[in-house]
Amino acid sequence: MVFRIMATLGVVFTLCLSAMEAQADRVVARVSISGQVMHVYHHGQLLYEWPVSTARSGKITPTGSWRPQFLSRNHRSSRYNNAPMPYSVFYSGHYAIHGTDQINRLGRPASAGCVRLHPENARLFFDMVRNEGMDQTWVIVVR
Repeated sequence: MVFRIMATLGVVFTLCLSAMEAQADRVVARVSISGQVMHVYHHGQLLYEWPVSTARSGKITPTGSWRPQFLSRNHRSSRYNNAPMPYSVFYSGHYAIHGTDQINRLGRPASAGCVRLHPENARLFFDMVRNEGMDQTWVIVVR
């Protein structure tokens, strides 16, 4: 019983610490899969709320928290027919937040797993990450 309480307290402490660290960062992108929306915070203040497309049926958009790994302004998919992925912010392996030419599908699941944005919003987010630094940015994806 004591072990369970200690383990639970440890998890709560870790979650609180992660939340405090994320708030201290300059840029936080919080993607809601169920809401098909991305909230962008700068120094803890909500700046943007944008519709997104995450994974369609049979595909997965992983949940979790990551620092961006690399940026690619004019990326093309090596997995999906050279599809354009402008203003890509890669955060977990081949998963990225990026612009799409299928803007009519934003607001509902449509991607192969990435987080798709309107190209103008993707450009704004890409520039924020580039200007503030990948080490000062969190990408958080929740159900």
